[in-house]
Amino acid sequence: MSTALRGLRYLIPSLTMMAWTLLVTSPVSAITINLERPGDREFVRDQAQMLDAATITEIKKIADKLLTDMATPILVVTIDSMSSCGADGMRIETFATLLFDQWGIGVADLGGEYWNTGILLLVSKGDRTARIELGGGWGREEDGLCKQIMDDQIIYHFKEQRFSEGILAGVQALDRMARKLSLPTKPRPFWHYLVIIGFIAMAIFTAVSLARKGASGWAWAAWAGIFAVLGFILYQALNNSGGSGGGYSGGSFGGGSSGGGGATGSW
Repeated sequence: MSTALRGLRYLIPSLTMMAWTLLVTSPVSAITINLERPGDREFVRDQAQMLDAATITEIKKIADKLLTDMATPILVVTIDSMSSCGADGMRIETFATLLFDQWGIGVADLGGEYWNTGILLLVSKGDRTARIELGGGWGREEDGLCKQIMDDQIIYHFKEQRFSEGILAGVQALDRMARKLSLPTKPRPFWHYLVIIGFIAMAIFTAVSLARKGASGWAWAAWAGIFAVLGFILYQALNNSGGSGGGYSGGSFGGGSSGGGGATGSW
């Protein structure tokens, strides 16, 4: 083998390695997502028109209260596809990270304390995939909860083409996560409710039977009323709790950055 060929033999792998290094270390952050940012307390950018008007109103109500209470914004973004935003072939995790950082979702610091608790719920309709992206202040501790929300609340509805319901359920669950409350349970199939109705009917039958036999029928009715009232009070307390975080009056964008984990789902 000639000296020139031997030199080329060793040069090609080196050039290949150099090209690969330049590729993987290129600044992905230099890419700009072609998507207009919503207003400071608008919370929704429904480019793909997946939400009805009533759902948008409800999402804004939930997100506005959470931002005021805890300085934590939830941004809901739907797009036709990632390619329509200048990101053809990009993974949704990368897209969500770039968009989060480009918009600066969440306030980076609050009262001199590192905060960065923004939340992005991104849905790409044409790509049939969705992503929950969290700000760096979450520290990846909520990855499991995000996966549960994605699977049980969002994708569960998406598989039945109920997009508004799935996105609203996701926002409601993310609100509870941010407030450190237990997550809602996964929606149940209709036959579960038939079973519950059957148990209720049996309970009523039992109560009536006891009443007719004189075995403290009115006492059973009184206890049923008491437990019903207590259950209603507990339900209201769980849904309205969460406390105030000092009445934050700022907007959704304050230099926040991604890095707190999240979850991805597809349907």
